[in-house]
Amino acid sequence: MASVTTSIKKELYRMEVESPSGNVVIADEPLENGGQDLGFSPTELLVSALGTCTSATLRMYADRKGWDLQEVKMEVDLDRDEKGTKTTIHCKIQLFGELDDEQRERLFQIAKLCPVHKILTHPIEINTEFAP
Repeated sequence: MASVTTSIKKELYRMEVESPSGNVVIADEPLENGGQDLGFSPTELLVSALGTCTSATLRMYADRKGWDLQEVKMEVDLDRDEKGTKTTIHCKIQLFGELDDEQRERLFQIAKLCPVHKILTHPIEINTEFAP
């Protein structure tokens, strides 16, 4: 389970995201949406969750196997069609280190098994309510 608290006050559109452990991330809308671009946009936060989870999953797997994975770099892009009815996420993974073709192929398969990837590719139900 994951949990955060978000808040927005009068400063347009600066938002704070806080974890139960006290970590804080500033989010904001880009200038063209009326924000001040002080932090990641909500959509950037969404794709960063996928990129960071995938990278960490690959790091953990390679470490368990004792493979020479020196670095993982990911580019994650989110595109929506003009009607807003379909969203496509593009992930480009770069692996650095002395890895053979079999290791690279296995890491490619493992990338699709990270928890956030599974969340985003399975049905999602969002329940929203007003707190008293």
